[in-house]
Amino acid sequence: MDKENMTDIESLLQAAFPFWERLSLPQRDALCKGTVRTHYNKGKSVHGSGDKCTGVVILISGELRVYMLSEDGREITLYRLYGGDVCMLSASCVLDSITFDVHIDAEEDCDSLVINPAVFSGICNECIYAENFALKTAVERFSDVMWAMQQVLFMSFDKRLAIFLYDEMIKNGSDTVHMTQEQIAKYIGSAREVVSRMLKYFASERIVEVSRGGVRITDKKRLAELARGK
Repeated sequence: MDKENMTDIESLLQAAFPFWERLSLPQRDALCKGTVRTHYNKGKSVHGSGDKCTGVVILISGELRVYMLSEDGREITLYRLYGGDVCMLSASCVLDSITFDVHIDAEEDCDSLVINPAVFSGICNECIYAENFALKTAVERFSDVMWAMQQVLFMSFDKRLAIFLYDEMIKNGSDTVHMTQEQIAKYIGSAREVVSRMLKYFASERIVEVSRGGVRITDKKRLAELARGK
């Protein structure tokens, strides 16, 4: 690895890890040498159930989707990651508490760092601050997982769809959600036919307009009320 690339990786690791200053120089050096910069094209699988331990992923730019896959092939989105986020669920061998399989796909072209799991595990064993960070990050993501499960198991479908559309509208700053009904179904863990029927109902209530280009929100107030369960 050339010196310039090593310096770039070191600065990115320092920005991502609050425990960086607690590491010794040999530990920092090991972490830098055990890290590679990786690019994932949109649609590329970053981690799958067949991958034993991809490593710790630090997303520099782009968007990753973390999801579970049921036996019948239905996808349930657990959460999404954006620039600056750290993914621990792709490093199942680092934390014993990670006992279920997840899939991670690139939703956009992504630049990231991938840390060798053995190297990161060794750092965690030597530095309590690194271990605490890893556990805290995993716990925060498990909270997202529980929210996703709560939606699927206990929330009415119209509310789930309203929450998804409203969140997408706010996140992208656009009245139009540029996704196919198949994509929306994957995100919220449902079937395309179910999404299609509910969107038709929303359209009949003049809350949205559905087209091949996506879903345009026409009544933000009503959509927000549905998202809040009113």
